[in-house]
Amino acid sequence: MMREAFITESNCITPIGFDVAANVKNIGACVSGIQLHQNSSLMMAPFYASIINDIDLDTAFAKISPAVNYTKLEKMMILALYPIAEKSKLDFNDRTAFILSTTKGNITALKNKSEENFQKAQLPHLAKKVADFFKFKTEPIVISNACVSGIMAVSVAKRLIQSKIYDNIFIVAGDEVSEFVLSGFNSFQAMSDAPCKPYSKNRNGVTLGEAAAAVLVSSNKGSSKIKIIGDGSINDANHISGPSRTGEGLFRSIKSALAEAEIEADQIDYISAHGTATSFNDEMEAIAFNRLGLENTPVNSLKGFYGHTLGASGLLEAVIGIQSVLENKLFVSLGFDELGVSQPINVIEKNENKNSRYFLKTASGFGGCNSAVLFEKVN
Repeated sequence: MMREAFITESNCITPIGFDVAANVKNIGACVSGIQLHQNSSLMMAPFYASIINDIDLDTAFAKISPAVNYTKLEKMMILALYPIAEKSKLDFNDRTAFILSTTKGNITALKNKSEENFQKAQLPHLAKKVADFFKFKTEPIVISNACVSGIMAVSVAKRLIQSKIYDNIFIVAGDEVSEFVLSGFNSFQAMSDAPCKPYSKNRNGVTLGEAAAAVLVSSNKGSSKIKIIGDGSINDANHISGPSRTGEGLFRSIKSALAEAEIEADQIDYISAHGTATSFNDEMEAIAFNRLGLENTPVNSLKGFYGHTLGASGLLEAVIGIQSVLENKLFVSLGFDELGVSQPINVIEKNENKNSRYFLKTASGFGGCNSAVLFEKVN
């Protein structure tokens, strides 16, 4: 029998809350972290984004450490992981792994050129900085695969648990809004001039955001009520930034997850999708879901609350999705008004109660990458 993997603890740091309970409360009240930013050092023109308040972050970090030699992203990640590490009471031995997931890491360090900042911008340096705070004994594992990074880290953790290489794996995923990322998306003319509207006919682009999320994946069920039952990660190799027009990579990723989980598509109760509010991404997802017969399955995008948090998005949205399933709730896909994709999908238009057992999290990213992970609520 294949060894099982469970999500035993979770946490997140976002503009609308510094723990899961605060985030779920604000989502339930339709409170978004997206705001208009003017006179910002990050971009000359006004822009919409979901950005964590620096003072609030520093105040929260000071409660766990007096150290001041951490970047904003490092503080976000450490704060996300801290309560999980404390509550676990695990011995950080060679059976306990640490995975760090990010798209851009400390990219802001490169703004001021120096050898020290060049080192700081490298992802292994970021991973070691966070790992050293918690005194992990194993070598950190870095997952950086565009915007599927966060949820792909869960796939990797599950497989390492199944392979009996580790018994427990701590995952943290994070990215921040930076001048580099803003200028990149702006150069694509992909940024919305209003808060994003995933799957809506009236959408006009992505809104960026920042967050950190963390989970503990374990072979020990304990009191956990969430099991990771299947995953798939397929690259469609369509284009450096554009997704497959047929949804092939996402279609195959979900099929792979379903095959491993040994369930049928119509058994999925809820989908937390990628939903960036760009025309190509939203259309691709709608096509892939229809090819699998998932057009009637309730689906939402949490980008209307958080913006696109890049490498953090998959894990953050999984954390919120898991909590919504545990609380028997489905959350509104904020910003949606009128369907703006060619294939029918069942976008959640208001908060509602639903008893769900199987939950699917999907993500897609630049370079043709796609990931899908299936979770089961268990007794």
